[in-house]
Amino acid sequence: MSSPRKQTQVRLEPSVLAAGKDAAAARGLDFNRYIERLITEDTSGARAAGMAAAQRLIDDHGDFLRDLEDELDARHAGAPDTRGAAA
Repeated sequence: MSSPRKQTQVRLEPSVLAAGKDAAAARGLDFNRYIERLITEDTSGARAAGMAAAQRLIDDHGDFLRDLEDELDARHAGAPDTRGAAA
């Protein structure tokens, strides 16, 4: 029985491949499914629709979001930076 899926080969720079595998893992996807999703979103218009919606959100509420970010930054300005600290 033949699979309806087709196989292809892509040549990527090692850093691009690593970034793609990391992005796939962060989304709980295997690399093949991640690439398939990227292509589907790009060619179906879903990615463009999502970007347009995000831009509308920024256009409509950008000042509020910027003020909120500034407030959160100010609250944490005095807190010690624990990023990268040994556990």
